[in-house]
Amino acid sequence: MVYDNVPAQPKNSFRVVLELNRAEKRLDNVLLAALREQSENIDLKNISRTEFKDLFKNGKVSIKGHNAKTSSAVAKGTTYVDILLK
Repeated sequence: MVYDNVPAQPKNSFRVVLELNRAEKRLDNVLLAALREQSENIDLKNISRTEFKDLFKNGKVSIKGHNAKTSSAVAKGTTYVDILLK
């Protein structure tokens, strides 16, 4: 039996799936790079650094339903990051 460990995606959010080969010390750098690479949400793809920081400051970025910090460490493997949209 395979257990699916994917957390539920919050309503009105954009999900970023981070696939990391090694642990990272800061979420903000990895997440911003992932947003720049994706093409599903143009607003997030072209987000300014100030707007990006405001997402964290306003509690709009979460991992497993918990508010994430810019300095949050990210483990090796798959991490689901949800960004609450307006």
